[in-house]
Amino acid sequence: MTNRSTAKQAPWMQVTLREGFMHLSAGRLNEAGDCCRRLLGAKPDLVEAHFLVGLIALELKQTWNAVHAFGSVTKLQPDHGAAWANLARLFAQAGQPGRADKALAQAVAHSDDNPIVDDLIGTVYGLMGDQPEAGKWISKALEKEPKRLQFLINQANNQMFLDHMDEAESLLHRALEVQPGNPNAHWLLSGLKKAKDRSHVVELERLVEQEGRNPKGLAFLNYGLGKELEDLEDWDSAFTAFARGAAARRSVIDFDEQAEIEMYDAFRDTFTRDWMDRGEPGHESAAPIFVVGQPRTGTTLVERIITSHSTVFSAGELKQFGQCIRRLSDYREPKHQSAKLATLAADIDPRRLGGSYLQLTAKLRGNLPRFVDKLPPNYLYIPLILKALPNAKIVHLRRNPMDACFASFKQLFADAYLHSYQQEEMARHHARYFQLMATWRERFGDRFFDISYEDTASNLEPNARALIDFLGLPWEEACLNFHEQKAAVTTASAVQVRQPAHTRSVGRWRRYESQLEPMRQTLIDEGIPENLLT
Repeated sequence: MTNRSTAKQAPWMQVTLREGFMHLSAGRLNEAGDCCRRLLGAKPDLVEAHFLVGLIALELKQTWNAVHAFGSVTKLQPDHGAAWANLARLFAQAGQPGRADKALAQAVAHSDDNPIVDDLIGTVYGLMGDQPEAGKWISKALEKEPKRLQFLINQANNQMFLDHMDEAESLLHRALEVQPGNPNAHWLLSGLKKAKDRSHVVELERLVEQEGRNPKGLAFLNYGLGKELEDLEDWDSAFTAFARGAAARRSVIDFDEQAEIEMYDAFRDTFTRDWMDRGEPGHESAAPIFVVGQPRTGTTLVERIITSHSTVFSAGELKQFGQCIRRLSDYREPKHQSAKLATLAADIDPRRLGGSYLQLTAKLRGNLPRFVDKLPPNYLYIPLILKALPNAKIVHLRRNPMDACFASFKQLFADAYLHSYQQEEMARHHARYFQLMATWRERFGDRFFDISYEDTASNLEPNARALIDFLGLPWEEACLNFHEQKAAVTTASAVQVRQPAHTRSVGRWRRYESQLEPMRQTLIDEGIPENLLT
């Protein structure tokens, strides 16, 4: 990557740039911003100053200021790989895959063997659902800087997704050699195995005390602590840790509940039976099987049952269907969730949508006749799936709303499910989902299959047989031995699904009944039948 402005910089500018990056590293964002203002006031086309503005905006979570700043960098210096990679990540996170694709192609073309750019490219591939490609790029970064903390953690995450648990554990221990108290590494370690004693609990408790007021670190540490305390059946202490972790996480995210309400209303109003009957037919492929529902409701269990069949490949949690909708509609709204998405999606040619989805998933869905796409939030797109891929199958998981809500509340997600860190918000979201599914069931219920997590966990064989029959597949005994699979699991349930079906999580919320009363009462207030909450 060439640096075209250094030669034209006055000495004071070089000094001020260094000061600006030092302030940024130390968290002094106001001081870093002052440096940018002085520099750009004197030289508006100074590439490094625009790049620093972008980094500051990232720290402040000002997405579109960051997009503008990195966009300025790429206009001034079109081969600036780091700016392109940051743009690709921002577009991917904002739900604009078309723009992310273009920026990612530029980042790949101009990576210049820069390990930071390589790691960013890997991150973007992960956000776009291509975990194998993500691992390749992060590996490139690690080859150049084998002791870089963030590279080690990113690769550990990637290896967990790919079910390389021993490799993930090794990478995390290497990360902790670099920084022994790193919260992210400790949280990931907590999730790899069931706690057998309090040795790591003591360490986590010590680190929580040391972390002070850093919400990001406190979220990692408290969620790891809660998970291990729950393993040890110290229920009250576990809930205290989960609640602290959720509060810390909620303090640094922007969940726009009103935008979600408007989007759900728009989907309900737009995708009617009349809409389904209009227009051209979709793509004829019968290969896809979609498993949908709320997260942590048994979607992974059901996916593993299905993909134990000899004709079905486990493709994991693919983001491509929603991305295809956004690409083909040229979605450019600043909000990831908006009513405009429904309006735009309704006009997409269904055959083109189905074909685009199959093309984009081609290298991710193996060589078997059928494949499972297990991205839970695809329930939102059920009408669009049915129209774009009329021969595809859709399986929807149902679970006790309290267990479902609590299972999300006690899970620290990456950049998804922003509604899950406050009890009432979680409950209101679940009610919106519940009511939307009731609408889809009324309009299109004969075209998808509802399956109960509780029934499946407690009585596996008849439910598994009914499921396989719905998919039009011949029965195979391997479907009862799903836990013996070795395929990758791109989900928070990666460790749990290596076990046979069990009911230990059924009714788990009752361990915390008094603490979860705000969640329960909100579900009732939002119209969830009380008899479903027992």
